[in-house]
Amino acid sequence: GYKPKYLQLRKKLEDFSDRLDICSEGTPQVTGFFEVFVAGKLIDSKKGGDGYVDTEGKFLKLVATIKAALA
Repeated sequence: GYKPKYLQLRKKLEDFSDRLDICSEGTPQVTGFFEVFVAGKLIDSKKGGDGYVDTEGKFLKLVATIKAALA
């Protein structure tokens, strides 16, 4: 399943910034939902079409989006 990958990604993001709100929900039909909020604003949503952060390129793109939202 995706839970170990989710936990690893969550830790990497939390290590990057403690100002994030990371939400997830496991679902029986699909691989679950994963959303990242900065200051109450949704900046990344697997359910919303951003897909799962499963490559270094996607992770770096998410980090860049977080940096911009924190600026």
